[in-house]
Amino acid sequence: QVQLVESGGGLVQAGGSLRLSCAASGRTFSISAMAWFRQAPGKEREFLAAINWSGDSSTYADSVQGRFIISRDNAKNTVYLQMNSLQPEDTAVYYCAGRNMLLQRYEYWGQGTQVTVSS
Repeated sequence: QVQLVESGGGLVQAGGSLRLSCAASGRTFSISAMAWFRQAPGKEREFLAAINWSGDSSTYADSVQGRFIISRDNAKNTVYLQMNSLQPEDTAVYYCAGRNMLLQRYEYWGQGTQVTVSS
C-alpha cells in the first residue's frame, strides 16, 4: 500500500504564492507518476499537473500552465506544487495522487489540503 500526505495549504491573498508538499511512503516502487488535482465546492475534480517518477517529464493543465510548477525530491519521496499568482478561483481542496504502474491509473490519494485565496 502507498500513503500520501499533503501539507502546505492555507489562506493567501490574491497574487500571492503557496507551496504544497506531498510525502509518499509505503510501496512507492509501484508508482510511475505523481500528480496534483483540486476540487472546488460544487465542481468536479480537476487535473492540474503531473510528473514522472524520475522527475524529468511533467505536464500541466492549461488553467495553471505558467503559474504552477510541479517538482519532486526523490531522496525525500516528496512531490511539490509551487503555486504563484494565485486567484480566488484557485480556492479548492488540493489532492496529490500516485499513478499505479501496473494499473496505469491514479490509484493512491492523499487526504487533501485546503487552499483559500482571498480577493
